Amino acid sequence: MPDKKLFILTTMLITLGVICSYTLSAYTVILFEYNDFHFVARELVVAVISILIMWTLAQLDPDIWLHRLGLGLFFGGMLLMIVMPFLPASLVSEVGGAKRWIKLFGFSLAPVEFFKIGFVYFLAWSFSRKLGHHADMGVTEEFKRFAPYAAIFIIVMFLIAFMQNDLGQVVVLALTLAFMLFFAGSSFRFFMTLVGSAVGFFLFFIFTSEHRINRILSWWGSAQSTVLAFFPEPIARHLRIENAEEAYQIGHSLNAIHNGGIFGAGLGGGTFKLGFLSEVHTDFVLAGIAEEFGFIGVFGVALLFIMLLHRLFKIANRSHNDTAYLFSLGVGLLITFAFMINAYGISGLTPIKGISVPFLSYGGSAMLASAMGIGMVLMVSKKIEYKSGDKK
Repeated sequence: MPDKKLFILTTMLITLGVICSYTLSAYTVILFEYNDFHFVARELVVAVISILIMWTLAQLDPDIWLHRLGLGLFFGGMLLMIVMPFLPASLVSEVGGAKRWIKLFGFSLAPVEFFKIGFVYFLAWSFSRKLGHHADMGVTEEFKRFAPYAAIFIIVMFLIAFMQNDLGQVVVLALTLAFMLFFAGSSFRFFMTLVGSAVGFFLFFIFTSEHRINRILSWWGSAQSTVLAFFPEPIARHLRIENAEEAYQIGHSLNAIHNGGIFGAGLGGGTFKLGFLSEVHTDFVLAGIAEEFGFIGVFGVALLFIMLLHRLFKIANRSHNDTAYLFSLGVGLLITFAFMINAYGISGLTPIKGISVPFLSYGGSAMLASAMGIGMVLMVSKKIEYKSGDKK
């Protein structure tokens, strides 16, 4: 039987996402003269479809459908990302010169969101055949075994970071890849070597792009006072940038969080969503929740995510199939890193990466893809055998 608690927790987050799409989109609705229910109606349709997808996938036999769906999402998502730059403008949506969405029946779908789920399954399926065989291998041998995955990831980086100008998604996938490899049995030394290499690639992508450098400098202008307070004055003096321009979005995000206080301004009572904090119903949804529901609301949301991740990791831990174990773990890691990167960004601890909050941020593709990932884990959960005395 599928894991009921996982299904209920995901449905609760999806429902909260629908509420946020209504209360936090007020300014955008007025600015573009949309119908009052423009965003919430679309999000509600996607929410219902997402819940139905989860329920339908949960009924399928994982021995038959998990592999088909996983590889289908992987190869299908990659193919769409490859051909998307060559599609006519009538079929794709372009933002900042990057084509990220395919127009379909009045909606825009982002192939990268579905590819992420397929990528996690591909890694789980491939790693499972080599699980636990790294113990007696040196770092050089591990690198040789990892080389094919590195080649695939370089292709993925090119498609997402260069063709779609979306470094945030690459960061999420890189972290997920590294941790899945570690849990698949790689040595800690190789894991740290891989993390170091990833940091090097990340810095390369930043310093080869002027707009990314400007984004880092803008973030540092807002964060330097807090960070440098922990450094000795001689060091802080060299790291401080005088007359640095603070990031507009981060400043208003922090003000929205401060304005919410402990209990919040109440549902619909937020003010920073009224033109000060743009697109608050998408990337800054947590700041909007903080203002309207306060610390209590953010704590409740964080608790829901913690409970959701607990179910995912518990299912992974109880899985006797290596592919199911790594896939369930990978879906949990995707959600974890997306939530953390967004939360750190809106609070000014790290630069903003443009990563949406799973299930909460407005956007059909992200919600549908995440629901598919959860649905596939629900499919896997039917095969779990709990020992006597274990709590389900």
